[in-house]
Amino acid sequence: MEAPCGRIALDDGPIDADTLWAIAEVDSSPVSVPHEPVPQAFNAADYFVDRHLREGRSSRIAIECEDQRVSYSQLSDRVNRLGNALRDTLEVRMEERVFVLLPDIPEFAYCFFAAIKIGAVPVPVNTLLRPNDYEFLLNDTRARVAITTEPLLHLIQQIPRERLVFLKSVIVVGAAPAGTLSFSELLASHSADLAPAPTCTDDVAFWLYSSGSTGAPKACIHLQHDMVVASEQYARNILHIRESDRFFSVAKLFFAYGLGNALYFPLAVGATAILWPGSPSPRHIRDVVERHRPTLFFSVPSNYAALADYRGQNSGFDLSSVRLAVSAGEALPASLCRRFTECFGFEILDGIGSTEALHIFVSNSPGAVRPGSSGRAVPGCEVKILDDQGRPVPTGEIGNLWVKSDAVCAAYWNRHQRTKQTVEGHWISTGDKFHQDGDGYYWFDGRTDDMLKVSGAWVSPSEIESVLMEHSAVGEAAVVANQDKDGLTKPVAWVVLKAGFIGSAELASSLQEFVVSRLPNYKRPRCVEFVSELPKTATGKIQRFKLREASLNF
Repeated sequence: MEAPCGRIALDDGPIDADTLWAIAEVDSSPVSVPHEPVPQAFNAADYFVDRHLREGRSSRIAIECEDQRVSYSQLSDRVNRLGNALRDTLEVRMEERVFVLLPDIPEFAYCFFAAIKIGAVPVPVNTLLRPNDYEFLLNDTRARVAITTEPLLHLIQQIPRERLVFLKSVIVVGAAPAGTLSFSELLASHSADLAPAPTCTDDVAFWLYSSGSTGAPKACIHLQHDMVVASEQYARNILHIRESDRFFSVAKLFFAYGLGNALYFPLAVGATAILWPGSPSPRHIRDVVERHRPTLFFSVPSNYAALADYRGQNSGFDLSSVRLAVSAGEALPASLCRRFTECFGFEILDGIGSTEALHIFVSNSPGAVRPGSSGRAVPGCEVKILDDQGRPVPTGEIGNLWVKSDAVCAAYWNRHQRTKQTVEGHWISTGDKFHQDGDGYYWFDGRTDDMLKVSGAWVSPSEIESVLMEHSAVGEAAVVANQDKDGLTKPVAWVVLKAGFIGSAELASSLQEFVVSRLPNYKRPRCVEFVSELPKTATGKIQRFKLREASLNF
């Protein structure tokens, strides 16, 4: 069924465009919309890259990365050349995986869309892992071709080749040593003409591995239409993206959040992606912002805290080019949301998404931010909160969050039982505990595995963490479960202090009493552990399972 006004038809049929835009409270700025719904014969590379040449954007800048400026015409040229190299020289076939171990550089875009264009499946992976992690990922994907950079190559070379069952060829961006292939030489030696493979809207387009915040990563299988749907639902309806926008994401491209922010969202409307391959230190972010002047800025709570602290010491730090800031990955504490707004003068739109759902499905909206909440359901997505028996919970009560969206992954690769536990028909369990207030805003209470049952009642780690964050000494906090000498579950707080504060027994006691002054006594942390940093994934999520393991030693 076709959707009116170029909208995408979702599970329950077409969504009226007027309804969508009314919900989103669109401003008067021009917004580019797709000309037609996703057809059955569809290739995402053609939509996100080649379409812009047909629509007259050949000379527009698609990507900026330090001194590089890549036009849409150049992007298409390089995608096609690499696609021909993968298909004709390396004999990569439709549906075969291509392992992408690259930082945030233009070559990431070339590789990602070249694989999709020939019907193969790019698999972007975390650039901060260890060789044994890449051994698992290479064998799990069964990729015969891996693409990486000269500085990252050693991470693959350290793996004994006989333990890589499927890998045959490694392409290197930069100097390619013996036994590998030069990325630049492959581009130079292949044609810039390439027709998209005859894929359909429900063919596999790419995989993304979950970030590992709760244990071993799982590959989420995403389809050709998923990026278009995510762009429609969130980027157009919440952010009101337009061709003139300039996107800068601190979250990296291998992360589902970063992939949308810095690649397919800008390419959905012919805008410009600003890539930064280095570390997300406040100084680096300042340099990128001052040089490239983004209009949309995406980051995670820990980075927003660092930026607010940096602004306190560098009053000249200018974010005036940014019209909207977005946060995801972890719940954004209300105190941090307010502090950042006081520093920079604009709101952060906090939201929740997942690798499984591809991007954000619950979000605050411009002019309707409720600090501390994750916002309301994104237009085109449905969410519900159920108890452990699958029944809806009353307003204000904590339950399990479920989401329905056509951008949700089809399954986990080779994880049949886990897929069945997570997916029920059109709905997928997020693994998050939430409650909803009377105005329709959703409030994060913790991951299902993180929830504590203390004195017979469920306790949200997020609630305790939010209180701790209100204390003047606390920079970051994470609360996990530990059993006392009697085997009873009690909360343990791990705290990173702000500069100028030193951990002590007296400060720990003060923090415990601070919690009790705002929450019932049974939510008081059993102990407070001061650390220099919290264990996190490369995307900024706190690895609470590591804290739980460490807490067992108390």
